[in-house]
Amino acid sequence: MPEPVGFDPTPSQTVGPFYGYALPFPGGEEIAPTGHPASITVHGYVYDGHGEPVPDALLEFWQAAPDGSRTGGAGSWRRDPASGALLGRDGIGFTGFGRVATGADGHWSVRTLPPPPAAPYLAVCLFARGLSRHLFTRAYVEGLGGEGELKGLAGERGETMLARREGERAGLFRFDIHLQGERETVFLDFQ
Repeated sequence: MPEPVGFDPTPSQTVGPFYGYALPFPGGEEIAPTGHPASITVHGYVYDGHGEPVPDALLEFWQAAPDGSRTGGAGSWRRDPASGALLGRDGIGFTGFGRVATGADGHWSVRTLPPPPAAPYLAVCLFARGLSRHLFTRAYVEGLGGEGELKGLAGERGETMLARREGERAGLFRFDIHLQGERETVFLDFQ
């Protein structure tokens, strides 16, 4: 068959915001089992290059379990056997995976278990309007020993990947993501 003549490659498209209605699922922010006494909350905002909140971003999180295993667990895709409707997590198992959309103010949060010192971070994948590809970063949880790894990974800018303790409440950490600008978060390149 002859090759078509005069056709240009299809230009890349942005990754959003059309995914927002289909990809979030009930309980996507609940990585830890319900009521687990060691659970922590990591939350923050996504900001664009002008410092404005991004109201239609989607974030995915992966992490190792506190025992260091990286296998995760079932529980995210339960369905009602009669209707087929998505029920969300079972509330019992640690899945190691979460998916949340930002609110109108650009805010997001996940409840999880502290990652192990051997991998003291939550891996983050960000989808947002205007991006032609998703972005990867890490949220290193303050106090778990990853600060040295941050310096080696990103030098002085490594602090943009640190989820810092917030306030007096135990187990609360803040991690803001800046897509561009002076406070731009370090993003990782995976081949």
